[in-house]
Amino acid sequence: MPYTIDEDGRINNFAIEPKMYQADPPTSGQKRIYLVAGFGALVLVGGLMAIAVAVS
Repeated sequence: MPYTIDEDGRINNFAIEPKMYQADPPTSGQKRIYLVAGFGALVLVGGLMAIAVAVS
């Protein structure tokens, strides 16, 4: 486990950091899935709000 010792003699333990990488931009298929999921969420929330208004 990696550790450092500061000037007072105290040991500091650090977690091992994962290797970083750059994310790839979404493909056109992924963008379409995001659009469909967003539309579904919008319909669901709008429906729930309509039901809440109708019940109250």
